[in-house]
Amino acid sequence: MRKIKVISMIFICNVWLVLHVNGQEKENYVKTDSGIEVSVLHSTSGIKKIRLQPVTDQIIHITAVGNDDFPKAASLMSIKSADITVQFSVDGIKDLIVLKTKKLNVEISAETGTLTYRDNDDKLLLAQSKLTDIALVPRLFNGESSYQVSQLFDIQDNEAYYGLGQHQQGIVNYRGRRVDLSQYNTEIGVPFVVSNKGYGLLWDNYSITRAGDVRDYQPLNALRLFSKDNNEGWLTASYAEKTSPEKILFVQPVSEISLNWLTDQHKFPDRIKMKDAIVTYEGAVESDLDGTYQLQLKYAGYIKVWLDGKLVADYWRQAWNSGSAILDLALQKNKKIGVKMEWIPDGGESYLGLTCLPPAPEALKNIFGLRSESGSAVDYYFISGENADQVISGYRTVTGKAVLLPKWAMGFWQSRERYKTQDDILSTVKAFRDRKIPLDNIVLDWSYWKEPEWGSQQFDPARFPTPVEMIRSLHEQHVNLMISVWPKFNKGFDIYDDFDKNRFLYKRNIAERRLDWIGRGYSNTFYDAFNPKARISFWDLVNTRLYQKGIDAWWMDATEPDMHSNLPVEARKELMTPTFEGSPTTYFNAFPLVNAKGIYEGQRKTNPLNRVFILTRSAYAGLQRYASVAWSGDIASRWEDMKSQIGAGINFSLSGMPNWTMDIGGFSVEKRYEQAKGADLEEWRELNTRWYQFGAFVPLFRVHGQFPYREIYNIAPEDHPAYKSMLYYNKLRYRLMPYIYSLAGSTYHQDYTIMRGLMMDFPKDLKAINLNDSYLFGPSLLINPVYKYKERKRTVYLPEGQGWYDLYTGQYFKGGQDIHALASYQRMPVYVKEGTILPTGPELQYTTEKVPDAITLFIYTGKDASFSLYEDEGINYNYEQGAFSNIDFNYTENNKTLSLSDRRGNFKGMMSHRDFRIIVIGPKSAKPLDFNQKADYKLSYTGRRITIKL
Repeated sequence: MRKIKVISMIFICNVWLVLHVNGQEKENYVKTDSGIEVSVLHSTSGIKKIRLQPVTDQIIHITAVGNDDFPKAASLMSIKSADITVQFSVDGIKDLIVLKTKKLNVEISAETGTLTYRDNDDKLLLAQSKLTDIALVPRLFNGESSYQVSQLFDIQDNEAYYGLGQHQQGIVNYRGRRVDLSQYNTEIGVPFVVSNKGYGLLWDNYSITRAGDVRDYQPLNALRLFSKDNNEGWLTASYAEKTSPEKILFVQPVSEISLNWLTDQHKFPDRIKMKDAIVTYEGAVESDLDGTYQLQLKYAGYIKVWLDGKLVADYWRQAWNSGSAILDLALQKNKKIGVKMEWIPDGGESYLGLTCLPPAPEALKNIFGLRSESGSAVDYYFISGENADQVISGYRTVTGKAVLLPKWAMGFWQSRERYKTQDDILSTVKAFRDRKIPLDNIVLDWSYWKEPEWGSQQFDPARFPTPVEMIRSLHEQHVNLMISVWPKFNKGFDIYDDFDKNRFLYKRNIAERRLDWIGRGYSNTFYDAFNPKARISFWDLVNTRLYQKGIDAWWMDATEPDMHSNLPVEARKELMTPTFEGSPTTYFNAFPLVNAKGIYEGQRKTNPLNRVFILTRSAYAGLQRYASVAWSGDIASRWEDMKSQIGAGINFSLSGMPNWTMDIGGFSVEKRYEQAKGADLEEWRELNTRWYQFGAFVPLFRVHGQFPYREIYNIAPEDHPAYKSMLYYNKLRYRLMPYIYSLAGSTYHQDYTIMRGLMMDFPKDLKAINLNDSYLFGPSLLINPVYKYKERKRTVYLPEGQGWYDLYTGQYFKGGQDIHALASYQRMPVYVKEGTILPTGPELQYTTEKVPDAITLFIYTGKDASFSLYEDEGINYNYEQGAFSNIDFNYTENNKTLSLSDRRGNFKGMMSHRDFRIIVIGPKSAKPLDFNQKADYKLSYTGRRITIKL
């Protein structure tokens, strides 16, 4: 450990302290009750003062300003912490000032303001880069002075980065990548990053932010381009009609492909209708700079890309919601690589973009940066932890607990776009109950109102004549109803006029006379969710017209906000001008947070008893405190989209928010599936089957999408393997409810994460931490989705350090190896970690159908194992006052004993007596996942400690 010598120091709170450096006195920091404030002596970064405030022994709040005043505005993402006194001290030597807590040493240079974070054993955790970087660049937005804000950090050997929201590139480890944090349908930006080196950074900023490699993408012509005929300076673009692709209508040189937004549609040639076109780009690229170039591809329609003759992309996305991908291109100095793209637009609007990020120069290769468009200061939290769970717990200390969702939310959600009538809803639920398909929730998507009255929050009486009776009927069948509630208001009816009168609406969309896509098109806009009074009025509206009818849950769609799809981001900011808080540039990313806040706080005030449930298409740091689940937006029904959801869910969960879901089966459907027959029909069925298998092991189990209908009986008949598999995994989800609800309970009580990137549990396994197609569901189940058509085997990596059991057969495998796992049509490879206690319950049709008086414990031996069975009342907030119980199970491998602890806690309706069936699986004693097999042991439990030898 390096020793810090105190030269001369006066510890007087709120008085400038004098540090003797080389015989000269310098007034350079002050110690306050909450931390220290440091005056930077000779900074080139634009920073004048830095404040360090310990939040806990493991969390430091850093604020840096370019003047003498620290921001006074309250943070939207962080909560006011309890009055906890954190003991800290300050040491100094030469130009270094060191703030110490019990867990951290934070060094700050009074000369440059750079920071270095170490643990209390002097191990380096993070160092701010010494590269010259202007951290605060003065800017002006909508008449408000601001700064472009940035900070650069050094990357350590084998360091990896996770979190940062939800993105669709299939990437899990973001080292060396640029990640754009901007709200967009299918993309969620959350400024929280977790490192495998024992820390996380929460960037308290709401503007559009870049993370990682913060350099600008370059246009395609940053590379040396060659045409199909080897002419230097361009690629060759050949246009043909879809019906005659071999007949070229015309050819043009192209050196830039930037057709990204509605405002770019004029760039297309007049000679052909793009919806009828097929375009081929051909040629070659080279550069005098060796390395890997990252090509950012934006696309709508069908796109295929070949690099050096190899097909590297074969994608489709609906015309109104373009997708994006990152393609790696390895170039050798001055060596040409062939490039070919085949693009078939599919629908009205046409989008295609291709840019490149060159290899980082040597000085930036090991730099991780954060750079935001607008902010009043450099403002972030350094959060340390011995593992990722502790880091995420620190994030929730700053931003709020993940409140518990109702237990019924852990069951199955059936949805489609859309149930158009009351009879559609009721007949669907009846079909589920008649067929004995487990179901807890059904969803009513948009347009249940009269066509012109979006925002009225009123049922169209012609299609929903008796909504109260409809909801009562659902509840009698133990089914909950979630309803779509947009922050959108059409012009021309009373609610619009009321919100307009109170200045609650954004008016630019109205002034520009944009119409939506419904019927003849209607003038519309969104409300300003940043305005507290507007949020109250919005809740009062949905409470009066919906909640009082018995609605159980809220689907808050288009919460980016998406007032008009496919506009460039600058136009989207204009549509949000002004927000109640200030410039839309400064507050752009935070709309989904404040929108959810209004509903959550409104419902809890109206009904303090029943738990809130919110599903939202966008999210921001702190959303977990508002009972909100994010889903991954309007993704396509494609295999590659299914695969990208694995990484999307992993990194969203590593962003500190434990509740995530997706449209099982994908939302938007290729035309070939709409009336599918033959091979297309079989692929559609297999795609949905594989997605359903995957979806059974994410925090929220939810089906949704456009036509064809998504109920399993509409996907395949009962004797088809697709139907059988989907029914199996639905029932398995309910069998696992004691395990799943215990995980849900731990997200609140222990700040747990349910969908776990492998870096969380195997941080030293360098192969595991870079996998993008496997994860843990809870502590025990290794999930390996099958995402290739007709794949019947899948390479599965079993992390090192323990053995693994096949969930279905009980067969044992050693860890630290790849295996070729069987992946029959009806089964997805799932493995159970050696040293697992897996609690399972009875077969259910809905979560509360039966009291789980008998629980079967599957014990996978070979290592010590533990699990805590959590229970509470399931629907209310009494758990916040201590109304819950835990039973701890502990298996000791050395003496082969199982102990059940004294029950801790109690709640209304708690069972005093429980029966436990115990099934023991070992490396040499494989047993299948058969819930009806004879138990090895049976225990009668009355709440008192029991120990048995197995």
